[in-house]
Amino acid sequence: MPRYVCPTCAAQFPDSDEPPELCPICTDERQYVPESGQPWTTLDELAEDHHNELREDEELLGVGTEPSLGIGQRALLVPHGERFVMWDCTPYFSDEVADEIESRGGLSAIAISHPHYYTGMADWAQRFACPILIHTPDEKWVTRPDDAVEPWTGETRDLGEGLTLIHCGGHFAGGAVLHWPQGADGAGALLSGDIVQVIPDRTHVAFLYSYPNMIPLPDAAVQRIGDALEPYDYEVIYGAWWDRIVRRDGKDIVRRSVERYGRALRGEMVP
Repeated sequence: MPRYVCPTCAAQFPDSDEPPELCPICTDERQYVPESGQPWTTLDELAEDHHNELREDEELLGVGTEPSLGIGQRALLVPHGERFVMWDCTPYFSDEVADEIESRGGLSAIAISHPHYYTGMADWAQRFACPILIHTPDEKWVTRPDDAVEPWTGETRDLGEGLTLIHCGGHFAGGAVLHWPQGADGAGALLSGDIVQVIPDRTHVAFLYSYPNMIPLPDAAVQRIGDALEPYDYEVIYGAWWDRIVRRDGKDIVRRSVERYGRALRGEMVP
């Protein structure tokens, strides 16, 4: 039976003879169904013209899908002892790149910021026999259930080797980021997906409930993100796409951005 994939968000679904009626990720108001209607593809069809790319992105290895699929994010491989934690995930999985990652140590875990990046996580987890870490409120968004899914609770999750998952909420109730204290030559790095969005103006970051539909968050939700990150030191912020990186002053930039967001919602930024 084919494994259906929503090409708009790259969510995978259990093998079936017919595709689902709709993709629940895309019918949620944070995402969208194309004007032309709900499209579908399958993993077999994707294998005909897609592949993974493994390349450096600043000081980390990244894994992307070419040509771009769904939201277009790339995953990052964060050192974790002799192996890696895969941060977020790619929509497509190839044995060739998986074998290369295995030759470098393999994966100890997959940690996901939010449901838009669940995509091919089950394939990667099965290949490396590792857990998929998602925050409990977002478990309901898993479209292809797998025994590797390991929900976590609380405000932080210590992964060992200095890595910490931080629950921020915001874009999704279970939205999380990954703190890597060894990053940026020991100054610290934050891997944020788009819970904290790296934007073209690298002097600030952004926070939204929906990015494609431009729905704001309440000020309290953004203040909560700032408060959750305040105990951690980080110079660099890795966003969700290739080269979407804040390379300096990351912590101060988040502080300024939280403060600016509050001023905007209070009507203190005059048009």
